[in-house]
Amino acid sequence: MIRLAIAEDHQSLIDGIKLLLEYEDDISIIGTANDGEELLEIVEKKRPTVVLTDIRMPKMDGIEATKRIIESNPEIKVLAFSMFDQTDAIQQMLDAGAKGYILKNSSLNEVLSAIRSVSNGETYFDANINTNVINSENSTKTKGILTKRQIEILELIGLGKTSREIADELFIGIHTVDTHRKNMARILGLSGKGELMRYALEKKYKF
Repeated sequence: MIRLAIAEDHQSLIDGIKLLLEYEDDISIIGTANDGEELLEIVEKKRPTVVLTDIRMPKMDGIEATKRIIESNPEIKVLAFSMFDQTDAIQQMLDAGAKGYILKNSSLNEVLSAIRSVSNGETYFDANINTNVINSENSTKTKGILTKRQIEILELIGLGKTSREIADELFIGIHTVDTHRKNMARILGLSGKGELMRYALEKKYKF
């Protein structure tokens, strides 16, 4: 069970997320906060496994809150949830220890994918974010290291499968597959449409 804490200064948005997630059997919302200080209190008392946090909040912003959460609880996965897609904002959250970054105008399916991905130890970036310009300590540390799901997708890419065929085979959304493709390319330092295919064929799935 994913124990989720949400920090967002607009209560109406929190209510909307709670409504969207209430029928998901694998996600339990264990606390919500309207500022960074309140979020730290929830983390200390209830120990969530995933924190979904806005960046700009009163009393303490999401960047500072993330730093403090990771310093005290490195096992907690923090997912940034923001309306800002500027590189510096993304970079600051990653440097603070966040494992992913998703935009507030994302679909429910993308929010769910992001929460589940970071819970499983993966990194996740909104499909509308240009990950090629991101250079964080997290990115450097994880360069060349793929998750189990990403390896599965890479193997299927090597077999010539399309994103639609991969999505159908793994029972996930095509948007999720495309996001994994972007994240894998960033992690592996690849660019160009056919580079993942070339990489998969060269490695022959020996990861």
